[in-house]
Parts: sequence; structure tokens; C-alpha cells
Amino acid sequence: MDAVETAHRSTQRRKTIWYFFLLSLACLIWSAQGTAIKFLDRQLGPVAITFLPFYVTTLLMVPLLLRERRRNPDKPSPGWRDWGKFAVAGVGGQVLAQLGMTWGISKSLASNGAILNLMIPVLTAVLATFMLRERITLLRVGSLVLGLLGVFFLSSEDLRQSSFGEMRYLLGNGLILCGCLGSSFYNVYCKGLMSRYQEIEILIFSYITASVASIPLLLWVEPFHWQVLTTFDWKSWAAFAFLALLMYGASMLLFFSALQHLDVTVASTSLYLVPVFGVILAAAVLGERLSAMAVLGSAVVLAGTILIVKYDTSY
Repeated sequence: MDAVETAHRSTQRRKTIWYFFLLSLACLIWSAQGTAIKFLDRQLGPVAITFLPFYVTTLLMVPLLLRERRRNPDKPSPGWRDWGKFAVAGVGGQVLAQLGMTWGISKSLASNGAILNLMIPVLTAVLATFMLRERITLLRVGSLVLGLLGVFFLSSEDLRQSSFGEMRYLLGNGLILCGCLGSSFYNVYCKGLMSRYQEIEILIFSYITASVASIPLLLWVEPFHWQVLTTFDWKSWAAFAFLALLMYGASMLLFFSALQHLDVTVASTSLYLVPVFGVILAAAVLGERLSAMAVLGSAVVLAGTILIVKYDTSY
């Protein structure tokens, strides 16, 4: 019995490492979002930057859904109650998260956004406790704290530059916080839906409802003119393609594939890898120098991630 249990634990550990590898790839993609937005904000406003690539992603994912439906022809189509749940995920999650982040950073400082984003894993853990009844163990709390501490080391420069108290940044900071809450809610709420729906269904149907809900924003809040696309250079098109194909598409498929097998509290600890990859990308692509604090912060974040991968056995 002991040998069987040991083999089972070993198999589970390998699977968990694989799921965290998928989460790490998603975090690597997310770490480049800010750079892509900067390339696009020369021609587009925050609403267009948020939702035009989002529409492309939604259209590109429809064939994936159709293929899945052909594999399971007897599966019933979503009813009105199902669409209501997808609307909650799409509007209360994706619209709030993506628009809050993009619009908030445009009205605040990038440093404020970097610091406020540290709230996402913590908010996710709190929401998962109430919405999904997930256990908050000392190991999970310790991993979250280690990750938070490591990112503070990484963000020491941002902390010095942040200006939370200035009134002109108050609206932007509030929007960023709303975006953090929307992102956390989306992750937790969608995890609750995975007991009934496949991850590809949740992703596409929630994207559809988010796309429909965002159309009035492009019509009245920030009217979009197609002629703007003619001003794009290759960098703008590359940034647009990155957001549509990788940011909203591939990264979310990777994240949901892992989330289907891990508690959302455990999966959320991987989000602290986003600033780690951001620092590494800045050093590799832009030639920025890695400071001692950045190296220390990266090590602490990785230690927190390894801790929960190695010792959390509740899954």
C-alpha cells in the first residue's frame, strides 16, 4: 500500500509541475502586455486597445468550440441560465479586468499599476475562500507572503516612484483596483463553472458576452474610426497580433488548462512570476541592468512558487 501511495504521489507531483509549467508560460506572456499596450497607445485609446484584439481572439476561438462540439454532438447547447452565468463571467470579470487595467494605467502611473497588481493573488485567495470554500492553509499563506515580499523587492524602484496620494491619479488608481478585482473574480468564478463546462466553453462564451457588452463603449464612450488602422506600423501590428493571439488567446487557454486541475488559490501564486519575467525580459530585450534587489526578489518569488509546488498535497 505504501508503494502504491508513493507512486501515486510521485505521479501527482509530476502533473503539478507540468501545470505550473503551463502557468509559467501564461505569466511569461502576461509580462509583455504593458510593452504591447505602449506600442498601440500612439494610435488607439484605452477602450480600442482593450477590445479590438479581444474581438479578434473571440472570432479565432469559435472554430475551437465548433470542433469540440463535433466531438460531443450529444452535448446540449447553453440555455438562458447558462448564458447568464457566462455573462457574469464576461462582464463582471473580463470587461472589468481588461478595461480597468488599460484605462487605469492611462490615467495613473505605470509604477502605481505595477504595485496595485500585487493585490490580484491576495484578492483571488480571499474570493476563493468565500465562493469556492477552498482551504487557506499555512503553506498557502506562506507562499503568498513570500511571493508578495519578493515582488516588493523587485518593485523597489516602482515603490519609490509611485504616487498613490496625488488626487490626479486617484481615478486611475481606482480603475486599476477595479481591474484587479475583475481579474480575481473571473478566475474564481470560472473555476466554479469548470465542474459543469469545459474550459474552452467557459472561455469562448464569456468572451462572447464580454464582446457584446463592450460594443457601446466603442460606439459612444470612445468612438472608433477604422481609418486609424492605416496609421499602424509593423510594431503596432505586431503588438496587436500579440494581444489577440497570445495575451487573450494562448495565455488564457494555458491558464485554464492548469486551473482545471489546481485550486485557484494555488494557481494564483504563479501570478507573482509576471513581474519576474518582466524584469528578465527588460534585461534580455532592452539591455536593462539587473539590480541586486531584482535578483533577490526573483529568488524569493521562485522560492515561494517551489514551496507550494513541492509541499502542497491538498490537490
